[in-house]
Amino acid sequence: MQINIHSEISQIPGDSWNKLVKDNNPFVRHEFLSALETHGCASQEFGWHPCHIAIYEEDQLVAAMPLYTKTNTYGEFVFDHAWSDAYHRNNIPYFPKLVSSIPYTPASGQRLLCESGRSDELYPLLIETIKQFAGEQNYSSFHCLFANSDEQDWLEDYGLLARHDCQFHWHNQDYSTFDDFLAKLTPKKRKNIRQERRRVEQQAVNLRILNGHTATDEDWKNFSKFYEQTFAEKYGTATLNEGFFKEVAHALPDQVILVLADDLSKQPEGSDTGQEECIAGSLMFASDTILYGRHWGCIEQIDKLHFEACYYQGIEYCIEHKLQTFEPGAQGEHKIARGFIPTLTRSSHWLNNSPFQESIENYVKHEQAGVKAYMDSLKSPYQEEK
Repeated sequence: MQINIHSEISQIPGDSWNKLVKDNNPFVRHEFLSALETHGCASQEFGWHPCHIAIYEEDQLVAAMPLYTKTNTYGEFVFDHAWSDAYHRNNIPYFPKLVSSIPYTPASGQRLLCESGRSDELYPLLIETIKQFAGEQNYSSFHCLFANSDEQDWLEDYGLLARHDCQFHWHNQDYSTFDDFLAKLTPKKRKNIRQERRRVEQQAVNLRILNGHTATDEDWKNFSKFYEQTFAEKYGTATLNEGFFKEVAHALPDQVILVLADDLSKQPEGSDTGQEECIAGSLMFASDTILYGRHWGCIEQIDKLHFEACYYQGIEYCIEHKLQTFEPGAQGEHKIARGFIPTLTRSSHWLNNSPFQESIENYVKHEQAGVKAYMDSLKSPYQEEK
């Protein structure tokens, strides 16, 4: 076997990489990762330095891992500020560190890619490669974020520390229609959703559901503007860009779902009659079984439009296309009232000869207990089965 560390995903053949991807996960696919690098999204500017692992057997790719050297914590969604502060206060460098994740994407998926049936052989090889690489380059730690549950189980059994958090996911109970879904909710929640959807209908808004085939350059220009506006309002950094969105839409057209909202009461300056102003949009991606909600933005506030574009259109898409789960993104307890339920998310962590090993182990145990208590305190929006 030959083990390589690649500084660009383009150095690994796309077809060989994608053969190792399960469930056609859009974020793990070579095209998505390549677009991030090509358009400067996963780059030194934002603290993401690609160092992907590839394991070859007779020139055939048999295992791989998306991996980055990180010089900050931006875009990870598993916060370790307390850890880095402890290192800093003791004059010990915490950065750089190694992270296996999809940049800016708190969504579940593979992190340990390998040929089917060979995980017992190849998973240890991937992790030991990371440990050796970390030792040679003096990285403080390794963090595997939002891995699939079977990978997470293996990583914990292998001795990595497990951190827990909570997201809110929707699950398809073989619904045929949106009303079938509503019928499962408590009466109060059902009434609230109907009122929210009716409120959007009463306003002069038209929703367009597009994919990579039907979305135009103008549509992506508008969505990029909404995306940037969201970060401007939150004093954040807009790391994705129009070029990235357009490349992914072209490369994965059937896995991109773009919801755009037009204000029927307005027309852009200089436009023809009947051409409305696009004011908001949400972007989602689909695997073979899961819908992932990712980005939202608007230039005009329309009451309840966010819930319609980001949640209810996604639920309808899942029902129509028989997708099993809808992951709408990180955080957001308000999602419970809209049919999403608390779902445990996990990440795995390895510390490289850390003087804080015991303290961090205790921290992780307390955090796990806190997350469990929080999830136990939340009430389901669904009616109890009789």
